[in-house]
Amino acid sequence: MNYPHPTIRRIAAASALLFVAGSAAAQDYPKRAITMVVPYAAGGGTDNVARALAKEMSDKLGQAVVIDNRGGGGGAIGSKLVAKADPDGYTLLFVSSSFVTHAATETTASYDVAKDFAPVGMIGKAPLILVAHRSAGAKTVPQLIATSKKKPEGINFASSGPGTVLHLAGELFRLRTGSNMTHVAYKGSGPATADLLAGRTQIFFTTVPAMAQHVKSGAVDLLAVTGGERSPLFPNVPTVAETGVPNYNITTWWGVLAPAKTPAPIVTKLNKLINDIAASESLKSRLVSEGAVPHTGTPAEFGAMLGSELSLWREVVKSANLKGVN
Repeated sequence: MNYPHPTIRRIAAASALLFVAGSAAAQDYPKRAITMVVPYAAGGGTDNVARALAKEMSDKLGQAVVIDNRGGGGGAIGSKLVAKADPDGYTLLFVSSSFVTHAATETTASYDVAKDFAPVGMIGKAPLILVAHRSAGAKTVPQLIATSKKKPEGINFASSGPGTVLHLAGELFRLRTGSNMTHVAYKGSGPATADLLAGRTQIFFTTVPAMAQHVKSGAVDLLAVTGGERSPLFPNVPTVAETGVPNYNITTWWGVLAPAKTPAPIVTKLNKLINDIAASESLKSRLVSEGAVPHTGTPAEFGAMLGSELSLWREVVKSANLKGVN
C-alpha cells in the first residue's frame, strides 16, 4: 500500500484542524458586537442601505451590528482598515460598486480586491439613470450623441468624484458612442446635482434616489437607464443599450466583504443571513423604493462578479487614459 508523503499528511491534518476550528467558531458566532465599516460619509445612499441591513442583522443575530463610517480617499481609508482587521468575522466592510472602480483607477493600489478580502454576499443592485439639462438640447440618447459631436466644445458630464462608478459610467458611454464629452468631477452627488440643475453641466449618470424628485418635477430630462432591463420605476424609459449603444449594461450594487482568511464556515453563515435578509419584504421594499432589486447568491458568485467588473473598469481606464485620477 502506498502511503502519502509525511509532508502531505501534515498539510492535510492541519487543514482538517482548521476546518474543525472554523466550524466550531461558526457555531458560536457571533459572541459579541460586529462592526460594519462603511467607507463613506454618513447620510449617503450607501450608508442608508448599510444601516437598514445592519438593523436586520442585529435583530436576527441577537448581537449589535454597529456601523462605523470611515470616509475619505474614495473609500480607500475604510477599505484598508478592514483589509488589515482580524479575520474573525467581527469586522466587515459594506461596499458599493465604487469599491471596484476606485481600485481600477488608482495608480498605486490601496487594496487588492481579490487578495485582501473574502466576498460574503451582495444584497441588491440598481441601474443608474442618464439625465440631461435642457441646455444639452437632447431628449433622447441618439440626439445627445449627435449634439455632442456637432458642438466644437462638446458637452460636459458631471460625476460625484473621479474614479466613482458615476464617472466611469460616463467614460464608458463616451468610448462606446464616440461622443464629444468632458468630465467634470465634484466632491459628492450633492454639488454635482446642483450644478446640473443650474446648467453648468449638461448630463449626469447618477443614482435614482439622487435625481428622482428632479425627474418628476421636470427640472431634468430622463434619457435612459443604464442596466440590462428597464426600471419598474420608469417603464417607458429605454435602456442605453436599447437606444443603440452596444455592450452597455452598468449597475450599481451593494455587498458585504470580510477580511481575507476569515474562516469559511463564518463566511457561509453570514452569506445565508444576508441572503435571507435580502429576500425579506422589509429590505426588499426599501431597495425597490430606491430603484433597486434584491440580490442573493453565493460568496463565490460575488467574488466572480467583483473580478469581472474589475477587468471591465481597468479596460475602460486604459482605453480612456485615466490612470492616476485618484
